[in-house]
Amino acid sequence: MKERRLPLDDSWDVIVAGGGPAGCAAAIAAGRQGARTLLVEATGCLGGMGTAGLVPAWCPFSDKEKIIYRSIAQEVFEASKAGMPHVAKDRLDWVEINSEQLKLIYDDMVTQAGVKVLFNTVLSSVEVGDQGAVSAIIVSNKAGLAAYRAKVYLDCTGDADLAAWAGAEFQKGDGRTGELQPATHCFTVGNVDEYAYLNGENLHSSNPRSPIHQIVADERFPLVDHSHICHSLIAPKTVGFNAGHLQNVDNTDPFSVSQALMKGRKMAAQLCAGLAAYHPKAFANAYVAQTAPLMGIRETRRIVGDYTLSREDYLARRTFPDEVCRNSYYLDIHLSVSEKKKQLDPEKRACRYQKGESHGIPYRCLTPRGLTNVLVAGRSISCDREVQGSVRVMPNCLVTGEAAGIAGALAAKEKAVDVHEIDVKELRSILKAQGAYFL
Repeated sequence: MKERRLPLDDSWDVIVAGGGPAGCAAAIAAGRQGARTLLVEATGCLGGMGTAGLVPAWCPFSDKEKIIYRSIAQEVFEASKAGMPHVAKDRLDWVEINSEQLKLIYDDMVTQAGVKVLFNTVLSSVEVGDQGAVSAIIVSNKAGLAAYRAKVYLDCTGDADLAAWAGAEFQKGDGRTGELQPATHCFTVGNVDEYAYLNGENLHSSNPRSPIHQIVADERFPLVDHSHICHSLIAPKTVGFNAGHLQNVDNTDPFSVSQALMKGRKMAAQLCAGLAAYHPKAFANAYVAQTAPLMGIRETRRIVGDYTLSREDYLARRTFPDEVCRNSYYLDIHLSVSEKKKQLDPEKRACRYQKGESHGIPYRCLTPRGLTNVLVAGRSISCDREVQGSVRVMPNCLVTGEAAGIAGALAAKEKAVDVHEIDVKELRSILKAQGAYFL
C-alpha cells in the first residue's frame, strides 16, 4: 500500500488550540504583536461557554470597587454590554450575555488582529520532537487529516489536551479519586412574562421561598435533583439558565459527555415544566428555546507548571513579581458526589474577598514543566483544585489568554524558542501598555 503523507502547513509563528475566551484573547494578543497566528476551534463559533455554552451572564469583572479584568477582556466585556440595552452602562458584575452578539464580537476582534481561523476542526494528535518541543499538531476536519507547525503553541482547550498529549505533567479533579466538579447544561427559555419574572420571587437557591426548592422535592421532576439555578434576562421574554448539576461528567471521555448532553436536555425540559408548575405567573406559557451545543464543564486537567497557585496564595491576597493579571472571584467549587455525601458547605469554602481585594496570577502558572514551546491559558493553568474553582471563569480566561498570546509572540521571535525563558519584564511592560491591571 502506498504511504499517505499528511499535508503540512508550517507557515505559522503561533498556533492557538481552542477558541473559547482564553483562545480568542490569546489569538488577538499574538496577532496584535505581529505574529502569524492560526486559531483552531472544534465548534462552528468562537467564544466557548459564553456563546456555544449559553452561559447567560459574565462572572464579576470588578473587585467591588473597580474593573480589574482589563485590556482585551474589557474590550470584549464593554462591546458585549453595549448590545444589551436593558443593562446599566456602569454595571460591572453579573452582566447578561447575548450569545449571538458575542459571537460577532469575537469574530471581528480576532479577524481584525490578522488571525486565521479554522472552525469545525478538532485537535487530534500532537507530535513532539527533541527536548520537549512540539513539532506539529494533527487536526481533523472535512478536508481530512492535516498537520500544522508553529514556533509556539498555545493550549486553550480547557482540558489541556495539547499539553497533556505532548507529555506534560498534569493533575485532574480532586487528585485522589479523580472526582470532578459537576457539569451544567445551560439553556434558554422563551415566552416568559417579564414583569412576573422580574417582580416575583428570586429563583436563586439562596432564597428559601424560591420555586426551585419545590421543584427539587417534586417527584415529577426527578432529574432536577439540585437547587443550583442561576438565571438572567438575556432578551425580551427570554431567560438564560445556568442551572442543574450533572455528576460524573468527564470532558476527556467522549462517551461521558455524549450521555450528559442527552440527560441535560431532558433536565432542561423538566426544569421548565417545574417552573410552569410552581411559578406560573412568569412561566406558564414558557418553553425551552434552546439547549447549549456545548456542555458546561468546570474542571478536568490542570497542568503542573513552573509555579502552582495555591489556596494559601489566594487567602494571602498574594502579589508576584511575574504576575500578569489579578483575580477577585471567590472559590466557587461545586460539590462532587462524595463531597455532597459529606455535606460540605460550599459557602464556607468560598472565602469571598472584601472590596478592593484581589490576588495575582504569575506567568509561571502558564508554563507547563517539560515543554519548551507550549503555553497554557484558561481553566487548566497550574493551580490547586481550590483555586481552580476561582480562576476557571471567563474573565480570568480572557486575561490569562492575553498574557499567553503576548508571551507566545515574544518567544516566537527568539532563535531558541523557550517560553520559560522569555523576558517577563518585557511581557509585563507590553501588558501594561495595553491597559492590563496587575501590581
